[in-house]
Amino acid sequence: MFFDEISKELFKELPQSNVASSKVMLNIDSFNIGQSYVTAKIENRFGDKIGMNIQGGSGGIELQETLFNLPRLGKLQFAYLLTKLKDNGSLLLRKLPILGVRDWLLVYDDTLFLLAVKDAYDELEILVV
Repeated sequence: MFFDEISKELFKELPQSNVASSKVMLNIDSFNIGQSYVTAKIENRFGDKIGMNIQGGSGGIELQETLFNLPRLGKLQFAYLLTKLKDNGSLLLRKLPILGVRDWLLVYDDTLFLLAVKDAYDELEILVV
């Protein structure tokens, strides 16, 4: 069961894990709600807590390099974000262009933002291709 038609169509093009340059699964304890964004603390591969920020916008992602193995960032174009909603188990999938690298993970997507405000998911899988 898919959250929407966008998720259903993107699922057909979702690359296999072995094709992805990097894949991470984020466990999100809780979101802190700001005026036009939500934040959360997540753990990177070294055990350090880093910030994640989700806000509405035209779609895009700025990666945090200690979360991902990014040997060839110049060739990376997209990130697929996949989550399962808590209430009904439907799958939400988005494909976002990679905008660059920051000190924190920054996601621009209206749907992910609105669902985070509602605390509708607590895991987020990201495949970077």
